[in-house]
Amino acid sequence: MPDIAVRLCTTSQTRRFISHSQDELKQKAAEAAISYIGPKLDRKSIVGVGTGSTANCFIDELAKIQHTFDATVASSEATQQRLAAHGITVLDLNATPHLDVYVDGADEIDGLGNMIKGGGAALTREKIVASAANEFVCIADDSKLVKTLGAFPLPVEVIPMARSLVARALVSLGGQPIWREGVTTDNGNIILDVYNLKIDRPLDLERRINDVPGVVCNGIFAQQAAHVAFLAGDNGVTTLDASNP
Repeated sequence: MPDIAVRLCTTSQTRRFISHSQDELKQKAAEAAISYIGPKLDRKSIVGVGTGSTANCFIDELAKIQHTFDATVASSEATQQRLAAHGITVLDLNATPHLDVYVDGADEIDGLGNMIKGGGAALTREKIVASAANEFVCIADDSKLVKTLGAFPLPVEVIPMARSLVARALVSLGGQPIWREGVTTDNGNIILDVYNLKIDRPLDLERRINDVPGVVCNGIFAQQAAHVAFLAGDNGVTTLDASNP
């Protein structure tokens, strides 16, 4: 794990080093999130759920305690389908009076809870649901923890007619945008993946990119940073408390 100055609390006892697969680590992070949010839920609680392979692990664990909360809000059509397959009630965000917590993975996360998300092209709906929640819980394997965001290409959702216009603006910001051909978002838009960005001021760059005409949303989650993250590694699950660095 990168050497990063944040308050990290090991939530499992130190044990003999065992190498785990990435799928096993995602599962452990999902289980840690359930242990964290479970005691906070009641029959009126509504849980926001992210998108991707790590979120899928969380959904499968959430199904085991579905009797303890009211409903969910999904950040993508794929997530909605998986929740429904478990018999979990899924509400439209517009019909939701409140959202207690949002749980999702990350492509990168720094010590302050800023993230890059959007590898699965669901970044806009993920950011919307995250913004509606009282708390954002990130789950990932510990390889996602970085000192500075930007090694992972930054996804930007773009209205199709503005693809070239937005690409030129992203080049002016120091990036190398590549069109993710063959991918259409749930909103009917396209994705530009921006390489070679050093994101040392996440909130500022998030706002600058969002100001470009034609940009729907970008994958920097600084305004909607994670409050807490559970990062699974071979030595257990580590808690990153971004609210108390």
